[in-house]
Amino acid sequence: MKVLVTGGAGFIGSTIAEELLKAGHEVFIVDNLSTGKREYVPARAAFFPVDLLDNGDLAVVFKLVRPDVVIHQAAQISVQKSLEDPRNDAEINIAGALSLLKLCQQYKTGKFIFASSAAVYGNPQYIGVDEKHPLQPESFYGLSKLTAEHYIRLFSTLYGIDYSILRYANVFGPKQDPLGEGGVISIFMDRLVQGKALSIYGDGEQTRDFIYVKDIAAANLAALAAGSRSTFNIGTNAQTSLNTLVRRLEAISNSRLVVSYEASRPGDILHSQLNNTLARQGLKLTPQYTLDQGLAETLTFYKP
Repeated sequence: MKVLVTGGAGFIGSTIAEELLKAGHEVFIVDNLSTGKREYVPARAAFFPVDLLDNGDLAVVFKLVRPDVVIHQAAQISVQKSLEDPRNDAEINIAGALSLLKLCQQYKTGKFIFASSAAVYGNPQYIGVDEKHPLQPESFYGLSKLTAEHYIRLFSTLYGIDYSILRYANVFGPKQDPLGEGGVISIFMDRLVQGKALSIYGDGEQTRDFIYVKDIAAANLAALAAGSRSTFNIGTNAQTSLNTLVRRLEAISNSRLVVSYEASRPGDILHSQLNNTLARQGLKLTPQYTLDQGLAETLTFYKP
């Protein structure tokens, strides 16, 4: 199968590309390298340094590749940047998805697999958030992901493009950039190996559903042949507080960490836990990595 992965030089996209290659698929990567790294592109994948908003170059890629499936990972991922510059967030996350969908329509791509986010739910009205939970984003990032979802469903209705929408919990693992909006675990790991204090915004009792990147890759591979015209939460159905995360990092690294508590940030969700029942049923998907297993592999990557 010919699979085009956008954002394939990034943390999640490159991990997906590696797993696709292991499974015997032909992999084609589109990434403008604004946050991705050329060295993360697997050697056996074809690489196109193209921006999603460059419609001309993107069309050339589709004409050359004619992909069977598009796995759309490229995005503006920072909640804080979305609040500071909502127009840029919309251009990348909405207009970028639209460019891909139009080309999928034109070149008769069989399926569109989309990386969405738990941010589409906003502050949970109940814990163990399922796909029926009200959609009330608290950030422009969440809103842009939700808007892209609506476009995907309408393109499917109008033009017959199959899709799977995967709403990720908090993804972590090797290659995640701690310098950007890399996610709390990558930031903590980076400071841990440098012997610096950790910063927590709030009291540390806020919770997240942390899922290891290889389980995210497994979800995307499962969606190649399953989950037609469906939306799935991709998480562990468990919540971990940041204070607990610090304790787990201390145990795994055998070190004592200093934590600085700072004021909460606007747009940050207090608690998050995704019910993954539909993914277990529709994608036959069960997370294979515990938090400690994922943290141990990630720490090995970050250690100098």
